[in-house]
Amino acid sequence: MKQITSNAPLMKEIDRIREVAGYLWEKGWAERNGGNISVNITEFITDEIMALPALSGTIAFDTPHKNLAGHYFYITGTGKRMRYVAQDAFENGSIIRLTSDGAAYEIVAEKPIAPTSELPSHIAMHSYMRSNRNPNNKVVLHTHPTEIIGMSHHKKFLQPNVMARTLWAMIPESRIIVPRGIGIVGYEIPGTMDLANATIKQLEKHDMVVWEKHGILCVGDDIIEAFDAIDTMVKSAQIYIAAVQTGGEPEGMTDEQLDGLIEPFNLPE
Repeated sequence: MKQITSNAPLMKEIDRIREVAGYLWEKGWAERNGGNISVNITEFITDEIMALPALSGTIAFDTPHKNLAGHYFYITGTGKRMRYVAQDAFENGSIIRLTSDGAAYEIVAEKPIAPTSELPSHIAMHSYMRSNRNPNNKVVLHTHPTEIIGMSHHKKFLQPNVMARTLWAMIPESRIIVPRGIGIVGYEIPGTMDLANATIKQLEKHDMVVWEKHGILCVGDDIIEAFDAIDTMVKSAQIYIAAVQTGGEPEGMTDEQLDGLIEPFNLPE
């Protein structure tokens, strides 16, 4: 539709989503249709796009999200591969808008691609972020990094703060780039609201959450920054695993060394 493709700021954001989808596939974090992305794109919506007719019926949420009434999202499609999202965002995802009461959504562009089955979870997270965190938080990114999932199979890393402290200790940048640490959610069935609600609880303190034996989720203001945060922690996990393979449990950075980063980088204590 011309209203979409001629909107340069919106298409720039869509291209950034495509870019990240490609990185997820190249990294090996997006096997088959693994992972999903949603981005609040309301800031880019013009009157012409608002006037677009729906391409689908109205699909109700179990719980209304009044604070997202009238908001627009790009979201990857159900069963779609990230490698194909990278090639064509609108063959493998769609733009949806929430109704005026936030109780339902409809697809408006560019094709009636059904959103990921985890859409209710994503919208619940967006709703929480807008009301309780920061209205600039507009990204929910979920993917399957091999090393992080591997670590989540060990109970010691599922204890509060253990995984974050372990990964922070591998490289200073991980403490700087992911200053709020990592939340942990014990195993839940993928796509359920039980998983979403447990994740939202962790988002009270963290921007990144590990799902036991499943994957990782990151929220934030920017899709590239969300990817970079995950990429940084995966690099730390790779360093940790390499260190274990070359001689046992690594020493890592000391508490004093980690605390030394707080003042110069204005990090939370």
